[in-house]
Amino acid sequence: MSINNATPQDWDRLRKQSPAIEPTIDESMMKVYIDMSNEELTSYIFDDEETDVVNNPDHYNTGNIECIDAIEESMSSVAFKGYLKGNCMKYLWRYDYKGKQVEDLEKAGWYLHKLTDMVEEENS
Repeated sequence: MSINNATPQDWDRLRKQSPAIEPTIDESMMKVYIDMSNEELTSYIFDDEETDVVNNPDHYNTGNIECIDAIEESMSSVAFKGYLKGNCMKYLWRYDYKGKQVEDLEKAGWYLHKLTDMVEEENS
């Protein structure tokens, strides 16, 4: 069978036979990713009072698809839930140290809300 002739049932069967592989990242690489993420976040300056930096930050909406949707599509369900949990933890961890306490707590809440919605949908 050619990939071009595969039916939705063929793809479902393949997914059951070969589930997504969860990547593993050692602690040193995780630190590199976290440091890079923190540098990127601190490089943005939000001068516009109208910008919603929690729910609709401009720098994550610069194309035809929102960044969070692209990230979700690139991961398995388990990996994406881990991503959401990690972001909750990151914003809760740093909220008292970056000078934007309320903003960081709101961001943690945004990721927690998204994770909660995802878990509720999976359990219904």
